Amino acid sequence: MLTGLLAESHLMALEQVPARVGRYAAHAGLEEVLIYLADLQQNVLRPLTAPGTPGQPQQLRIDTTLAGRAFQEVRILPKQDAGDGVQWWWVPLLDGTERLGVLRVRAQGAGEHAGDIMRHLASLVALLVVSKRPYSDTYARLVRTQPMHVAAEMQWTLMPPLTFIDRRIAIAAIMEPAYTVGGDAFDYAIAGEIAHLGLFDAMGHDVSAGLTASLAMAACRNQRRQGADLVATSQAVERVLIEEFGRSTRFVTAVLADLDTATGMLTWVNRGHHPPVVIRGNRWTTTLACPPAHPMGLDLGVPVTLCCEQLEPGDRVLFYSDGIIEARNAQGQEFGLARFVDFIIRRAADGLPVPETLRRLVHSVLDYNDGRLQDDATVLLAEWHGSADRQMQM
Repeated sequence: MLTGLLAESHLMALEQVPARVGRYAAHAGLEEVLIYLADLQQNVLRPLTAPGTPGQPQQLRIDTTLAGRAFQEVRILPKQDAGDGVQWWWVPLLDGTERLGVLRVRAQGAGEHAGDIMRHLASLVALLVVSKRPYSDTYARLVRTQPMHVAAEMQWTLMPPLTFIDRRIAIAAIMEPAYTVGGDAFDYAIAGEIAHLGLFDAMGHDVSAGLTASLAMAACRNQRRQGADLVATSQAVERVLIEEFGRSTRFVTAVLADLDTATGMLTWVNRGHHPPVVIRGNRWTTTLACPPAHPMGLDLGVPVTLCCEQLEPGDRVLFYSDGIIEARNAQGQEFGLARFVDFIIRRAADGLPVPETLRRLVHSVLDYNDGRLQDDATVLLAEWHGSADRQMQM
């Protein structure tokens, strides 16, 4: 099953994946394999089927179905038949730790190792989907439930995956309104023991704001990859913005940070943005105060200060844009920073994975604002697990 799929994968288009997966899965006793992918906002699971497949399966709600529960909790769940036997299994599709969707699989012929076989198949299917999606309009159309604004098209093309987790750090992000986001952007990258983190908020909520945020993020990546430190990087981003747009025409607020995953030392600069928040022990919180410099692009001459904070294993650092805390309900009351932090703490106490916590957070913010946001709302969360050496010492 695995070697056959792998051998064919090099010349396989995304539209061919469902049929090839079904053909090779049968060699391992797995039958009627269906691939479901989560939409951009992670509200529904939509079937990926071969062109011309009769009887198109219906999409499934993530919050109200067994398939959605398997997606949320990242575990294999059985669907029972009328005779208390297993009708089929729902198997999470993961690329690393990024949740892509689920498989629906019948496994009557797979024997006692059915669980392992289904996991192996799901792992390879996830890799196939991820390798094909960058150049597939079929994938983009499938995971969208409404038309996308041009600015959002730019932003989502540049964003890294919503989730990354290794032994030392978990990173997750979310960005709304997904189809009309304009000036917000998030970024992260791993280089050895350093996790680079960034959140950007450009002035405005239009295509120009999207261009400004995209240029700021590209300039940040360019400097970072040349070895520039945080202060120099933010100053270089400002120069690029001024060269392109002139002084005081277009500007970006941002927090740029580096987390040493071996020691837990967090360093950051604040360019006119909301300060990050640290949650410790799932109860204690503090705002990471740091003298803010002016937003990048205004050229006001305010010095850029590098600040440091020693994290403890299990600490969660929240970076966010104003659209999260300033979302208002029908009575004009803001969602607020306290409600935002309290939501994260409560969901963590429920034992939810970090990506699922952020998914539910955004849905809560949308519900609070009657389903419509007036500004971009973005969250980047980093949880430091501690290094292996520090964990052994504790």
